Amino acid sequence: MTGKQGSSPESIVREIKRQTRRKFGAEEKIRIVLEGLRGEASISDLCRKEGIHPTMYYKWSNAFLEAGKRQLNGDTIREAGSDEVKELRTENDALKMLVAELTLRNRTLKKTCRIWNPNPSIHEIHSVGEDGDHPDGRRVHPECQTDVERDGYSPQLLL
Repeated sequence: MTGKQGSSPESIVREIKRQTRRKFGAEEKIRIVLEGLRGEASISDLCRKEGIHPTMYYKWSNAFLEAGKRQLNGDTIREAGSDEVKELRTENDALKMLVAELTLRNRTLKKTCRIWNPNPSIHEIHSVGEDGDHPDGRRVHPECQTDVERDGYSPQLLL
């Protein structure tokens, strides 16, 4: 017996197979996968001819196709790195910040300007006195006043 003492016959056979296993280079794998993709012969015939198990062929085929997808995605990413796209991304980020600031300001003003209205279907707009008071005597935050109200004109009712 040429193996380690206590080794089972199965492990000896496995070791011999491992050492004598045929190794395929990248070019050979690509050739075999492309031949299978052409469809000139069945996959089982191709695998028998090349001396590989069909499972191995499908693993190589999936790896080949995934590499192609990654390459195509990489090309898209590289194209997106142009100066024009970088400028558009910068502008997009600035616009997102502006929208966020305006949304926050809008929410703050809504909370600040909330005046109880017994009839929510009617939105009243009143002129605000010079001291910033509402005609009902309630204090109105200066930022709640529209430009028209600050300039002295205000419609009485807006539907």
